[in-house]
Parts: sequence; C-alpha cells; structure tokens
Amino acid sequence: MKIAFFSDIHANLHAFKAMLEDLDSQRPDTAYCLGDLVGYHIYPNEVIEEIRRRGIATLKGNHDEKVESITTTPESLIGKGSNYAYHLISEGNRKYLKELPTLINLAFTFGKVTFKIALAHGSTRRINEYILIDTDENYVLELLDEADADILIVGHSHKPYHRIMETTRGVFKHVINLGSVGKPKDGDLRGCYALLTIDNNSSLLLRNSINVEFRRVNYDLEASVKAIEASPLPAEFAEALRLGR
Repeated sequence: MKIAFFSDIHANLHAFKAMLEDLDSQRPDTAYCLGDLVGYHIYPNEVIEEIRRRGIATLKGNHDEKVESITTTPESLIGKGSNYAYHLISEGNRKYLKELPTLINLAFTFGKVTFKIALAHGSTRRINEYILIDTDENYVLELLDEADADILIVGHSHKPYHRIMETTRGVFKHVINLGSVGKPKDGDLRGCYALLTIDNNSSLLLRNSINVEFRRVNYDLEASVKAIEASPLPAEFAEALRLGR
C-alpha cells in the first residue's frame, strides 16, 4: 500500500498545485493532510476548497486553530499585517477548519502484522510541539507508546526526516516529519511531501523494510513570491520563500 502524506501548505497555491500534480502521477492508494492549510499567503480559500473537493482526510494545524480567534469584517482586510492572511478565509472555510480533528489513528494489516500509525500536526500531546530529528529518543518513544503506534507522522517544523528507533524489545519504531508543501525551512526551495509504502514484505522487526520517499517538487516560486509582495502581507513572508527558511 502506498500512502501520501503532506503538511504545511500555508496557502501557497502555486506550490500546492504542483505538489498535487506530482502526487497524482504517483497514484497513491490514499492521502492525508496534517494541517496548516492557511497562514503566510493569500490563497487560503483555494487551498481549503481543493482539499475539500478531493475529500482528503485532514488534521488541524496550529495556524488553522489560530483562525478561530480572529474575526473578519470588510474593514479588517486593510492594514492587518501578518493577520491579513487569516482575514481572507470565508465563513464556510472557517467552519471547516474549526471542525478538523487534532489526531488521526490508522491501522493497516498485512498477513499477521498490523502497522499502527498516529498522525499529528505537532505532536500527539500538543498541536504546536516540535518533534525534530534530534528530539530525545526516549521522549519520542514515550509518545509512540502513549499513542499505541508503531509509526508517528508529524509536520509543523517544515524540516523533513525519517527516523528509525529500536526499542528494548527489538522492535523498530518510525517517526516521519513531512516537511512543508508551501513553506520549506530546510534550505531547499522545493515543496515537499512523503510517500509511505507498507506491504507484505514490511516488518516491525526489520530496520529498513518500511519505505519512505520524500518527494521534492519544483513550482513557480517567483509567481508565488510576487503574489505576496502585491498584498498587504509583510515582505519577509516573500523573502522566507526565496531563502527556504
């Protein structure tokens, strides 16, 4: 089974469209979005509506959650700086974001082996917690035990990695950070998402039997940057895209 996971679009429609085109070419069996559809860019409604049109199961990210505390009126669209991005969101899409879950648990069985997967935007404890490649291993294993999961998939940091940890029982646990579709922070300007493949050849007892492929996707960066620069959003949002940070 091939499963696509992506996160942190941040209303960057140019990057999102390019990612979806690549995703469609890979023909995954299913796809999940781990949140932060909005913030930092001017196309939140277009991104949300495409997610909804495709029926992609989606988590709430910390920027999606932030929308709940920001109201909008026509007057509020002027001179709002970084909050301008949240005022653009339609009432229907605000309602959609508010109703998104914060955790998703999956289970896939092949033969006698069941792979339990926990999805969270930041972590299974907090929506805005960073689980980095060097986060204390014992702490990460504790999170996996709490979630009763073999694989933990997160976003939020915008820095992709696949980390494999061996428990005292000789079982391998996996943590996958998806990076970011629309606002990468690892110095690579391309959007990022991940494909996870598990099948009858996969095992929790073999280190490398679960395949994770990070797909990096080029998009029209300059058009995306110019759209920010032509809006009331801060200029540093455009600069961050140019620098991949």
